Amino acid sequence: QVQLVESGGGLVQAGGSLRLSCTGSGRSFSFSSYAVAWFRQAPGKDRELVSAISWTGVSTVFADSAKGRFTISRDIEQHTVDLQMHSLKPEDTAVYYCAGDREPWRVDVTATPISEYIYWGRGTQVTVSS
Repeated sequence: QVQLVESGGGLVQAGGSLRLSCTGSGRSFSFSSYAVAWFRQAPGKDRELVSAISWTGVSTVFADSAKGRFTISRDIEQHTVDLQMHSLKPEDTAVYYCAGDREPWRVDVTATPISEYIYWGRGTQVTVSS
């Protein structure tokens, strides 16, 4: 059974920073072999991709809204993928989810359909006050 657990959410003022962490585990799931993505969903809106990182960490992709403000990284030994968020805005307020790829060893995440991310965490709330 695959388990993804998000942490690091909270309340922050506009202009502040937060670091989200996704930890993966599971008997048949080698976290380090899979691409991982961060999504978010604000009330009344569809879930949207924020960023993703390949299993090697070489390929990354960011939503336009995240470019220049967010970075994504992974620690193979710790089985974590982190989303560092700076210059946060009230419109960044959402539940943030991490998700694992269907297939291992994907080297390019720039064109990966959302439907390929099939392992999901329960989410962590990020609230940015104005």
